[in-house]
Amino acid sequence: MTTIQQVVFELSTPYAGRPYHVSGHALFQAIAGDVDDRTRRDLQVSHGIFAPSEYGSYPESHSQKGYAGKLGGSLPPVESYEDLFLFRDAAQRWLQPSRPRDAQNTMDRQSHGGRLTVAPESFFGVPEHQRNSKRRVKWYVHAYLHSEREGILPLDATVLDGIQLGGARNYGFGEVSLVDSQVVELDALSFDGLRGHDAYTIELVTPYVLQSEAPDADAQSVPWWWDTSVTGMGSDAPTRDRRLRRREERLAGEITYELATVDHGQMVGYGGSDPVETAKNGVLRLGTHARFGFGELRVRPAEHDRVPAREGVA
Repeated sequence: MTTIQQVVFELSTPYAGRPYHVSGHALFQAIAGDVDDRTRRDLQVSHGIFAPSEYGSYPESHSQKGYAGKLGGSLPPVESYEDLFLFRDAAQRWLQPSRPRDAQNTMDRQSHGGRLTVAPESFFGVPEHQRNSKRRVKWYVHAYLHSEREGILPLDATVLDGIQLGGARNYGFGEVSLVDSQVVELDALSFDGLRGHDAYTIELVTPYVLQSEAPDADAQSVPWWWDTSVTGMGSDAPTRDRRLRRREERLAGEITYELATVDHGQMVGYGGSDPVETAKNGVLRLGTHARFGFGELRVRPAEHDRVPAREGVA
């Protein structure tokens, strides 16, 4: 059985880093100093994805149904493969239609002596007839840990609580507090939502590393089972050849290593023969620096649109 420990951190202080994810390498470095050598050697850490604490409903593909109250700051039950991506989906399908979805895909920035940071909370105006002139929304970081060796997980809350992420940590930036954690057995989840479809698409949840300057890192080619001749954006999208978007990334520590990656957020067709096994491997991530969060993939039935049609302010 493959054990996954899901964790949720509340952003306590401004974060000096990118406003769409915290790299798994940053999470690993924050945890590594407080665990033993065996755990440090075998621990694998995902990228952390930002999510607001807002009112929402479970998406159609989720095993839970209906209105869910406030989400983002806690972990709902995980019974199916699709449940793993509730807060790792950039479309934020769980947000209520009354929530400002587009605004909440853009975190507030703050300047501290010329250093730009991500604010730990956002403020939104409210209608005049309400008691307050604005409401506060807190931000959380969702990530997960796994290990190929038994006995490593789950990590104790004392290891995870109060770690600091991103840059300028010596000045108090990037502190997070652990607010929720749960253990999930990957092989025990239902993958029925992926069975019986004629075609599938793959979403790159995190960047896929092609080349790295880090020692002993292997160069990777685009996997043969990625079909880049289709957009993967739904059954009505035109079929056309296109080039995959690339991005320069880095592993920053005592030594900074440059990475060449295929950028996250893209969709490609699936040319393999076992979508369930590919889905499991995608959760555990593929390629160079997979242990630091790179190469996370999600498999979807091709007829499922990436972003559903919106009505009104949804």
